Amino acid sequence: MKISLVAGGQNGQTCSDCVVRQFNVCAALDKSEQRELKQLGRHVRFTSSETVFAQEELMTSVYNVLEGVMRLYKLLPDGRRQIVGFALPGDFLGMVAVRHSFSADAIGPVEVCKFPRTSFARFTEKRPHLLRRINELASRELSEARDHMVLLGRRSAEEKVASFLIRWRDRLARLAEPAGTVALPMNRQDIADFLGLTIETVSRTFTKFERDGMIEILPGGVCLLDPARAEALAAA
Repeated sequence: MKISLVAGGQNGQTCSDCVVRQFNVCAALDKSEQRELKQLGRHVRFTSSETVFAQEELMTSVYNVLEGVMRLYKLLPDGRRQIVGFALPGDFLGMVAVRHSFSADAIGPVEVCKFPRTSFARFTEKRPHLLRRINELASRELSEARDHMVLLGRRSAEEKVASFLIRWRDRLARLAEPAGTVALPMNRQDIADFLGLTIETVSRTFTKFERDGMIEILPGGVCLLDPARAEALAAA
């Protein structure tokens, strides 16, 4: 169950052919603006585990995710890793600081539209409708970050894992992925580092959910056998 959306803008295709355009910042642009923006950027592919950008690097580029999944994480002073999120096709990364506050690397093959930050900033200055779209996406990310803070501090391990599965399912549903089967391209350690748990706790919780008939563990993901129960646990 690989997250892989075929993106537009290559092999003679235009930005209007991009299957994730409706989810990303480009949704605010008309066709002439899309053509102009396309001239500013380029498509870049990354292999599994390859770094897209690193924490504390100067932010010289911004990124539209076209295909694949990226893990976003911070390295703490004691060497531990805290995953702060996972980027999906349609997500936009950049434009918020002079330096990257977290690192991003590829989970499996990833393709992005990469734009020079200064050129993209000049492009947006003349287009308030694009700035509004960027602000909408930023507000959604802020809301998700606040929810995640509550998840880390106020939930049991079972509630955390159930909440992760339901929220991830809902994000995939926005990309027209099947709602019953939830693809999990990230590994158990990634999930543990995202939820503030140990990998042993995450694995035990998955096993318990399967034993209780709530999920079925599949290669590369899970099937939600009792989504109502998982939703109730996530909302507890």
